[in-house]
Amino acid sequence: MYGLFRILMLCVLTMLIAPGGAWAQQSTADLSGRVTDSSGGVLPGATVTVTQTATGLQRTAVTDGSGTYLLPDLPTGPYRLEVMLSGFGTYVQTGIVLQVGASPTINATLGVGDLAETVTVEASTPLVDVRSAGISDVVENERIVELPLQGRQVTSLLILAGAAVDQQATSPRYNPGGVSISVGGGLAYGVAYSLDGAMHNDPYNNLNLPLPFPDALQEFSVATSGLSADNGMHSGASVNAVTKSGTNRLSGSAFEFVRDRRFNATNPFAAIGVDGKRTDDGLKRHQFGGTIGGPIMRDKLFFFGAYQGTRTRQAPSDNIAWVPTAAMLAGDFTAFTAPQCNAGRQIALRAPFVNNRIDPAQFSPAALKLAAMLPKTTDPCGQVTWGAQRDVNEWQGIGKVDYQWRSNHTLFGRFMRTFVDELPVWAEGGNILATSTAGGDRTITANSFTVGETAVLGPSMVNAIRVAYNGTSLNSVREPFVDAPGLGVNAFTYFPGKLTMTITGGFNIGQADSIRSVLNTDAFQVADDLTLIRGRHQLAVGANFAYWTSDTELNARSGGLWQFNGSQTGLGLADFLAGRLFRLEQGAPNVLPIDQTYIGVYAQDAWSATSRVTVNAGVRWEPFLGQNVRSGAVSIFNLENFQRGIKSKVFLNAPAGLLYPGDEGFPDNSNAALNKQWGNFSPRVGLAWDVHGDGRLAVRTSYGLGYDFVSGQYHFLNAGAAPFANRLRVEGVPFDNPYVNTPGGNPFPIAQPSPNVAYPAFGSFGTLDPNAGSPRVQNWNVTVERQIARDWQASASYLGSYSDR
Repeated sequence: MYGLFRILMLCVLTMLIAPGGAWAQQSTADLSGRVTDSSGGVLPGATVTVTQTATGLQRTAVTDGSGTYLLPDLPTGPYRLEVMLSGFGTYVQTGIVLQVGASPTINATLGVGDLAETVTVEASTPLVDVRSAGISDVVENERIVELPLQGRQVTSLLILAGAAVDQQATSPRYNPGGVSISVGGGLAYGVAYSLDGAMHNDPYNNLNLPLPFPDALQEFSVATSGLSADNGMHSGASVNAVTKSGTNRLSGSAFEFVRDRRFNATNPFAAIGVDGKRTDDGLKRHQFGGTIGGPIMRDKLFFFGAYQGTRTRQAPSDNIAWVPTAAMLAGDFTAFTAPQCNAGRQIALRAPFVNNRIDPAQFSPAALKLAAMLPKTTDPCGQVTWGAQRDVNEWQGIGKVDYQWRSNHTLFGRFMRTFVDELPVWAEGGNILATSTAGGDRTITANSFTVGETAVLGPSMVNAIRVAYNGTSLNSVREPFVDAPGLGVNAFTYFPGKLTMTITGGFNIGQADSIRSVLNTDAFQVADDLTLIRGRHQLAVGANFAYWTSDTELNARSGGLWQFNGSQTGLGLADFLAGRLFRLEQGAPNVLPIDQTYIGVYAQDAWSATSRVTVNAGVRWEPFLGQNVRSGAVSIFNLENFQRGIKSKVFLNAPAGLLYPGDEGFPDNSNAALNKQWGNFSPRVGLAWDVHGDGRLAVRTSYGLGYDFVSGQYHFLNAGAAPFANRLRVEGVPFDNPYVNTPGGNPFPIAQPSPNVAYPAFGSFGTLDPNAGSPRVQNWNVTVERQIARDWQASASYLGSYSDR
């Protein structure tokens, strides 16, 4: 810890003495340009003032010897530009809108005259980027609000940036709106999200935390390739979102969106009701809310608040399963094995069936007891169509305050809370098949709090700091329905009334992630920046420190994962009734408490080599310190020890070759089981060329290297293995007594880990290679961008990437 403290102090000192820096993923924009006279001669010493028209915020710069000016770290929004120089008329341009992450170039031409003479130009922000080297796109509020979105989830708009593919990865353990998007061929979990300049990733899965709903989101940018050195923490794209702020104008909005079963077509596979018609899905979805924002003190203090609530009631009845028929329960499977029930194939069941018949006395008592709980069917193939009620209550609240303390000093604070309550999908006495549906029986809470300060320390120096906290909580506990001991099976369950069973070509009961899942994460971040302009150089250096914890308890196999797949007799339902289990996976509760420290330091320079060429170069340092598993539930495998039969001194009964914290040869990084990687340096370089010097045609290219890190789920195999949770697998065993062939019998419940703890037969093991490197990705690109007429822009880009570990 003392070594880490010294590193942090070094980072802070570096920031204080270095000539520049911009904090990673700033939620601001830069504005630059050149001031000339009517003959094209440069005008040094001109005063350039920009005013944010919505709030009155002003920033001023003076042109240098080459007539250029640069105003970094400007809040997004509409601006008015004014240029003044003694002996020349005043130049004013309105209609400028700065977007997040943008760096437009606006040139001004002054005519000879008196300062009182003003030339006003109404013009929009230039469309072509002639300064940065990467590839990015901004989705502004107009598109966010007006484009049709499924469920009004703004993450659906990320693919508008191009080169983005939604991997469609979902899990009941993900936060609402969490998406796994691969950008430019990068890692699906390698996208860095920031909200109002602060990190906004969920450390449990490295995906995004909930973003503000459309009416509360000002805009967001997606940088797909050629990330500058101020972008880090993940190796792929960077998504930078900005929450709306209040202005000098009091304004608000209200909305309600309704979806109802009466507006939907009936599913052709839905169950048939008593009236002989297909039943509808019972959908009733109301999404309502509003926003309000305005001044508390004009030109000084502003507020913004927003709320959205969503109430969904739905009962789809188009789920299909196959359950034992009366004939099957009597031992006659001839209809069930006929071609009409098996896609045209005749099935011949293997022993103990004879001619697709069996004496019911040979059925598993446990299977018969479970079959009695299933819905009845008159279909010869055993088909039943069923539905499950799905009731969900969601809301999101946002509050933000902006304070312009002085003309050169601004502060803001923002808090957002997202809450989801999914009501139980199964109640006692209901259809037990409903227990197999994902979701339900869970509550999710996500909190995000950020404060920030921006101080203008001089005409060419800006300092900003962000302090942030993100916290999430998920609790999913399914209502009890049935467990293995309750069916008469000689087994143990950690959660009475719960199990997970899958029968190929039959039915499912229970849902692994809903048995009981508890996830809690807390993430803290402090980051600072200092931007300094020296002549043609915009120098930057910055540091980012983050620390997060993740405490997880999963019980996907605590009640047993029971699988019948037809491998024993030929059909899954036949295996089930005969009690011929294909596989049982079981383990104790999988508890994984981890914490991780992140450090990112970078330096970069945007050098205007000529009036038309900008060179961007920088380097980022992100040492990988590993995840600290506080329970010590990690292990590595040493091949030499295995070959020599050397066993662990920590757990004496562990198989040869396995090493645990405290064993000789285990990494010094102790509970991380991975060696620290101090040499993770990421060079970034790029070139931007304003071909004609008029800002209408640009050629840009860049190269960058980035590092990533594993998610909070990475050590689950270790934590679930022996001797911590004793996850094991037995196959081809009787349903009623699955551990009959296991040496020592049923190994559950397990004993607490101790030096002499027993290791189960058929156990699984998860180990790590201590030299495994953190993911590393190289990417490069070339872009040609052209403005056509006044409001049209065309661009063509080539992107490449390569991951070597």
